[in-house]
Amino acid sequence: MLHRTGLLAAALLMVGAGMTQAQESQNTGSTSDGVAVTIYNQGTALVRDKRTFDLNEGSNILNFSDVASGIDPTSVNFKSITDPQGTKVLEQNYIYDLVGSSALLERYLDQTIRVTTKDGTLYTGQLLSGRNGEIIMRTAEGQVLVISQTQARDIQFPALPEGLITRPTLRWLLTSAQGGANQVELTYMTYGMNWSADYNVLLTPGNAALDLTGWVTLNNTSGTSYQDALVKLIAGDVNRVMDGTLMMDQSESMPMAASVPQNKVAQRDFNEYKLYEIGRPVTIGNNETKQVEFVSGTGIAATTFFVYDSSPSFYGYYSVVTDQYYGQTGITDVQNYLEFSTGKASGLDAALPAGRIRVFQEDVDGAALLIGENTIGHTAKGEDVRLYLGNAFDLVGERKQTDFKIITGNVIQETYELRLRNRKETGDVEIRVPERMFRWSNWEILSSSIPFEKKDSTTIEFRPTVKPGEEVVITYTVQYSWPR
Repeated sequence: MLHRTGLLAAALLMVGAGMTQAQESQNTGSTSDGVAVTIYNQGTALVRDKRTFDLNEGSNILNFSDVASGIDPTSVNFKSITDPQGTKVLEQNYIYDLVGSSALLERYLDQTIRVTTKDGTLYTGQLLSGRNGEIIMRTAEGQVLVISQTQARDIQFPALPEGLITRPTLRWLLTSAQGGANQVELTYMTYGMNWSADYNVLLTPGNAALDLTGWVTLNNTSGTSYQDALVKLIAGDVNRVMDGTLMMDQSESMPMAASVPQNKVAQRDFNEYKLYEIGRPVTIGNNETKQVEFVSGTGIAATTFFVYDSSPSFYGYYSVVTDQYYGQTGITDVQNYLEFSTGKASGLDAALPAGRIRVFQEDVDGAALLIGENTIGHTAKGEDVRLYLGNAFDLVGERKQTDFKIITGNVIQETYELRLRNRKETGDVEIRVPERMFRWSNWEILSSSIPFEKKDSTTIEFRPTVKPGEEVVITYTVQYSWPR
């Protein structure tokens, strides 16, 4: 590789004067009047940037620098706030040919450059090519030299070529009906911005209540920083077309809620989504991850329960399953679940955007220890959240087929035995045992050792209570029949 530090140091020293001269006729000076960023949890953001420029009456070239390098140029919208009728855009350009070794070599073809190699030898000549890791140049005497870029220590250029810039820049050719200060607003979509929700839950020792704190995690790899930005977050599944454009944020045209208190995050409905607005300016640096608390609740009603789910997975009735051994799974784990509601009655009264939930519980010494982690989808207010935390250590299940009969060519009977053991020293445990009728849609339970509930067209569920140190045995027989 080319020695980039030496190359750029030498190049920029040589081209400084040229850059100043090239931009004398262009308006690059501006004052920031605020930036707003609306971030979607799909890897994109809408940026609204206001700046004031000093324009001349008539034609102007306006450079809007420090835009995100992940910008979608097709989404750019420019308007003058000071004089929307008298300020007309004639041309709009996105300039991204940034200063760099490759860009400089491409721009200096056929021009004279100076190359110093690592052994101190100086070569001067016309640049013929800078591709494929080689610098090909022709000296004044007509000699053609091929120098490996890995051997180049410094390359010196006479001036910065026109159009080569140091930062991604939007450039407009516009006319202004009047001279003087003109506030403009730029809106564009950019990739490289994302947000997610992270929740910390502290479950009380009796498992009957929990405290929840939700954090917004912002990730910025868009290529620029946003200083003291008004940040909004859109939660929901916003439809996108193949080129990545999103529905534009029109929240400023909506009746606004009361101002958001400092250090708070306000939630409100926006179209068919949820909008979260952070109530203070937030600086989001490039390549930075930042967290902001946005929801909390204490004493939220909760419950834990156990599930022994050992019957085979069901994907639909496509053909009759007559294989005797298909339903045998060998699963012995009993799963531990946590459930709570997001509704007002539970004590939370908040919608929860999709994200990761970590559940902790305090030990006897007061230290909070992780007992499970999972993810949730977008959950509306008033809905239940059910989290799989892990497998219960002291609960064991067994399931086996004890009988299988082909009664006729289109009738099958089979019997299952389920054994549930509670190895805890104290505490009765209710275990939910779903059983799926997987062989065919026409089925009937002929006998069962304990009552069950039919959950849907394919599933029944037992809910036995198992005392400490004891075992409960469940047996049931099911009959399937289908047309000949």
